[in-house]
Amino acid sequence: MKQLSAMRWAAHEDAAKMVDRLGELVSCESPPGSTGHLTACADLVASWGESVLGRPARRVVRDGLPHLLWAAPEQRVLLLGHFDTVWPAGTIQQWPFTVTGGTATGPGVCDMKAGIVQMFAALALMADTSRVGVLLTCDEESGSVTSRSLIEREALRSGAVLVCEASTPTGELKVARKGGSVYRFTVHGRAAHAGVEPQRGVNATVEVAHQILTLQALASASEGTSVTPTLLTSGTTTNTVPETAVLSVDVRAWSREELDRVDQRIRKLSPCLAEATLSVDGGINRYPLTPEAALPLLAMAQAAAKDIGLPPPDGAHAPGASDGNFTGALGVPTLDGLGAVGGGAHARGEYVDVRAMPDRAALLAALVERVLAAPS
Repeated sequence: MKQLSAMRWAAHEDAAKMVDRLGELVSCESPPGSTGHLTACADLVASWGESVLGRPARRVVRDGLPHLLWAAPEQRVLLLGHFDTVWPAGTIQQWPFTVTGGTATGPGVCDMKAGIVQMFAALALMADTSRVGVLLTCDEESGSVTSRSLIEREALRSGAVLVCEASTPTGELKVARKGGSVYRFTVHGRAAHAGVEPQRGVNATVEVAHQILTLQALASASEGTSVTPTLLTSGTTTNTVPETAVLSVDVRAWSREELDRVDQRIRKLSPCLAEATLSVDGGINRYPLTPEAALPLLAMAQAAAKDIGLPPPDGAHAPGASDGNFTGALGVPTLDGLGAVGGGAHARGEYVDVRAMPDRAALLAALVERVLAAPS
């Protein structure tokens, strides 16, 4: 340990505390939309933030959902994250937080509760956090519907946004993310007896099948654009021609132009069956995070790593989206993946390398200090 820089040394001294806090936070379940669980989790996280920032969180409640904001008067850096997970209440009973051989598992351990623990550990390493803002939301996993305007407002007050979502499993930071759109197709046909007179009906299932084939043709392998039909409901009984069908569609793309292209094509779709009707709700949710927004900060992160004796991290392109997509799309310099080293998000194999947590906390602290020291 004696060869470590002072910042890394201090972070490693707190390694056991970080693991304990991670277990506490993972065990405090925060399923999407569950006000009671999210409020309890916000209470826990707010106490940690107040102790290291020296100022209480402002609790921004929207539609009953409690987002936590520590705004800085002269905000040069915004640390961004979320404390909701995809896991339903009760998951912790069947899948408790466990650490085995340096690897921690449990619901939300990687996405992104370890990143929150590391964020506060990094802030504790800093002498002055007066120009650092922190925003932790609780609806990222459900589309950031209530928090988006808050995220964008705080980003526009900041010189840079550092997102504490997980890195890649091998530790790369994220300099690009796909953008995403979500659509809901509703088809109306006409019910009839499926055995006696099916010809009198207009089959909503058949119509939605035509639409699925059309939608799949909008994807582009060369551009990396996916158009994926996901959730589908149709019909009422096995002997009735389905009158209604509802289809959800997920679209992902690396470029704004591709999201716009698919959106325009979807808006022009029309029914294939006579007398069927088709309506489309939804649209583009997040434009991509592009390398132009991230690469200057990646260079600073690489320099910060050298400052404290760590190997400079590489940058990676990540297919999934985050709230960093919103801030990057505004033109605010944004670097993602500054949280835990781990993987398997949204799956039972979700994991974090707890041995990497001290160094990642030190890297975040060193990067924040470099950004604060840079010219405005």
